[in-house]
Amino acid sequence: MQAVGYQQAHQLGEGALNDIELPVPQASAHDLLVEVSAVSVNPVDTKIRKSASVEQGYKVLGWDAVGTVKAVGEKVTLFKPGDRVWYAGDITRQGSNAQFQLVDERIVSLAPNSLSDAQAAALPLTSLTAWEMLFDRLQVKTGKDFSGESLLVIGAAGGVGSILVQLARKLTGLTVIGTASREETRNWLKELGVHHVIDHSKPLSQQLKAIGFDSVTHVVSLTNTDDHFDEIIESLAPQGKFGLIDDPAVLDATKLKRKSLSLHWELMFTRSLFQTADMLAQHHILSEVAALIDEGIIKTTLGENFGEINAANITKAHQLIESQQAKGKIVLQGFAKL
Repeated sequence: MQAVGYQQAHQLGEGALNDIELPVPQASAHDLLVEVSAVSVNPVDTKIRKSASVEQGYKVLGWDAVGTVKAVGEKVTLFKPGDRVWYAGDITRQGSNAQFQLVDERIVSLAPNSLSDAQAAALPLTSLTAWEMLFDRLQVKTGKDFSGESLLVIGAAGGVGSILVQLARKLTGLTVIGTASREETRNWLKELGVHHVIDHSKPLSQQLKAIGFDSVTHVVSLTNTDDHFDEIIESLAPQGKFGLIDDPAVLDATKLKRKSLSLHWELMFTRSLFQTADMLAQHHILSEVAALIDEGIIKTTLGENFGEINAANITKAHQLIESQQAKGKIVLQGFAKL
């Protein structure tokens, strides 16, 4: 099968992603063998490319996919061959930048019927991250129970932010404030329904006060948390909740004490990484998101389609992600006919 992989961890320009041939894997136990039709590229792809080498063979990246089930393991109960599915995969296994991939059925659901493969591929990883952050980590309730409370999302125009603000806006009573520094991304957030947009290149607390908020009850930081940490603390109300997904070099948690702020880290891969007892929750979350999409409540966050799944196009996607100029998600679709 065709795939894209590498052997040595590298910065772009110092190494390469390669078009390679690998054997088709075999499904067993809870695994589905999926023929991949579309993928998206996430910041985690670039982080692993820069940090993880392999001693033998190739490392295949990719943690978003839409495809068709071709075979199932002997313990599979949720799917059958021919099902069109979507998923974000497992960080410990070979990724989706390959014609065929094995994935545990418990972190997979049927793909939304109303989206094309490319449109759907933009959503699994970010939807799981956003859902788990909002409802599992910050414990926001659906419905209007949180009316009068507020959520500030830093870096809201990226992949996770683009779905997080939709979930918060459509499913909760939170007032949703997103940050963006360019006109293009500010307009994107307005299209997604945020109540207010402020600029993360300027002091957050001052801008919040200018739009009528002395403080907010929830903050989710999706990027550059190091740069915003003091302003996040200043902007949060006493007993507020602070969630993040990035990896600040230093995080002085003692600064949270005075206001009794709570800290919540989200990693979408935790359930599959540790085979947690509630691993099946990701099947249910993706099923719920698919239903919300088919009902017209949530829309795809597809930003750009870079064409065929090959080393050259994936490298271009990595370059755009590392520039931090991406709006929405970058997807690729199909393999070259040989």
